Amino acid sequence: MQTKLTLRMDDTVIRKAKKLAHKRGTSVSRIFSDFITEAEDDPELDELGAITASMVGVLGDVDLEDEREDYRKHLEDKYL
Repeated sequence: MQTKLTLRMDDTVIRKAKKLAHKRGTSVSRIFSDFITEAEDDPELDELGAITASMVGVLGDVDLEDEREDYRKHLEDKYL
């Protein structure tokens, strides 16, 4: 069963949501529904803040060990 939901947001957010929905060929309702469903299915996102959770996956797969090694090398070059 589908039920209507009214959300109040800034005009800017609404315009961005509609633009994104048009770009994806879907509706704002579907984007919201997919977001909630994905967040519900991923327990790690529950532990993050809303803004941080929304950024998950933006950079794709990142190898944290490589990132740590690059940072260590940067520190060694800078301070040693």
